[in-house]
Amino acid sequence: MAFSTQNRLIIAYIFLLINLSSTQTKQASSSCFKSIIGFGDSLADTGNLIHLYKSDPPFFFTVPPYGETFFHHPSGICSDGRLIIDFIAEYLGLPLVPPFYGGKNLSGGSSVNFATASANALPDYFFMSKGIKVRNANISLSDQLRWFKELFLPKFYRKHSELKRFMEESLVIVGEIGGNDYNHALLDGKSMESVKNFVPQVVGEITSAINELIKLGAVTLMVPGNFPIGCLAAYLTMFKSLNQNDYDPKTGCIDWLNEFATHHNNLLQSELNRIQEENPTTKIIYADYYNAAMRFYGSPLEYGFTKGGLATCCGGCGPYNIDPSLRGSQVCENPYEYVGWDGLHLTEAAYKVVATGLIKESYTIPRINYSWALSSNYGAVNLSDQ
Repeated sequence: MAFSTQNRLIIAYIFLLINLSSTQTKQASSSCFKSIIGFGDSLADTGNLIHLYKSDPPFFFTVPPYGETFFHHPSGICSDGRLIIDFIAEYLGLPLVPPFYGGKNLSGGSSVNFATASANALPDYFFMSKGIKVRNANISLSDQLRWFKELFLPKFYRKHSELKRFMEESLVIVGEIGGNDYNHALLDGKSMESVKNFVPQVVGEITSAINELIKLGAVTLMVPGNFPIGCLAAYLTMFKSLNQNDYDPKTGCIDWLNEFATHHNNLLQSELNRIQEENPTTKIIYADYYNAAMRFYGSPLEYGFTKGGLATCCGGCGPYNIDPSLRGSQVCENPYEYVGWDGLHLTEAAYKVVATGLIKESYTIPRINYSWALSSNYGAVNLSDQ
């Protein structure tokens, strides 16, 4: 697929956003989580990238209005407030998950997050071998797993029994991860057809990490799929088409981009089913980000998004309100009225809808049911199949 100069600029913009953008048997279905261990990219990064890379001028997500809704200041999160992992922590009655780098008061038994904005699933050498430039090196999923095994665990878990207990009592969230792999290639002018060819390798890297975590003693793992990228303002702008057949008439999303995300998700689910069969004492939960999000793209008003599902809050002009520079751009007065925050990342309000869909509704496979022990602060949570 050939790219015009305009499309290359928009691809560069997308990449900029990404760069900156129980027991082991039946008791596993009724375990009480005492901590969260997170891996992923900008959709889950709670502050790692800002401590790993310095930027001049500063990364756009380190200056206002980022973080304005909940934290009231930029905190290294690519949104106006909390992310899905934050809402899951709150629902479990746990503190917000701190980043491994720059996190305060990390200790044995505490939650920890290794997710890093701009991270890809595949290792850097994969892209280098194909002549694709890696913008931020050494933060891939395998690097995050290495931080966990070689830096975090030896510091707090010298005894096997302590490590075993920690892993059994933790909810391990692997992702979302993989979206940046595709954008690395798109930035360098690769066609969507060629990008689709290495989806199995992206999924393979994710499943390899899951297998490694199971070997380390993980009992309950949540693995998210990709969002419907055909509904994101940055992609809608980059792949703007005069052919109305490219668009879903109900949502305005680009069908073929969503079909690509669905292809990734289907392959991921297939691999998760295989791992589950091979590890019957482990609970593997697929988090259906795609369909949890499609609800507000299809019916934004039903979820309070009065500005529709496609425009962004932190933007500028054009049909989707995008400002590629994100410097001195227009910012909406009420972010909770918007699904999109900056063209690629969502608002806190949208992330909350997705998180609620995972925890209280039917957007996980297998479907899970949470019973609240303490309604005042969510309390301890039991997880069981419905």
